[in-house]
Amino acid sequence: MERDYENWAALLFCMRVVRHNPRLAATALNRQHGDTSCLLHSVAVAFYSARLARALGLRVRMSALVRGALLHDYFLYDWHEKDASHRLHGFHHPRTALNNAGRDYVLTPVEQDIILKHMFPLTLQPPRYLESLLVCLVDKGCSLYETAVRRNAYPSLRPLMPSRLCRP
Repeated sequence: MERDYENWAALLFCMRVVRHNPRLAATALNRQHGDTSCLLHSVAVAFYSARLARALGLRVRMSALVRGALLHDYFLYDWHEKDASHRLHGFHHPRTALNNAGRDYVLTPVEQDIILKHMFPLTLQPPRYLESLLVCLVDKGCSLYETAVRRNAYPSLRPLMPSRLCRP
């Protein structure tokens, strides 16, 4: 029961971060995979990264893990739009997300590494920290799930978010 509380506490922390940044909340307007918004995807990656770390008994910097996961796709554009600047999105968006996050937040080295390396192996440098590796792996799992399910992914997380923040 205590672990469930800790997992939900991580999610509530995510929602506090989102509520205090309108630009992060605005990522709810952009579709990520299927009908999942970029924001819901990021919240899911943060939640399941924290959950995996706890389930495996890993000693991680939880605040950095959750914040880095929330900001890993903070690129602030709809990558589905036909636009020359969105070409090779998978290769380039980590740097864009890091630049945007660095403008809006003071980031720790762990958070920077999470954001910059979450697309490994597309980004050639591997994650440096355990937190970065967890987010990288969980992001892949969430992306596969969202793509396969296509509609109404994360039914247990959606009700906890304001409805306007779930769908693009």
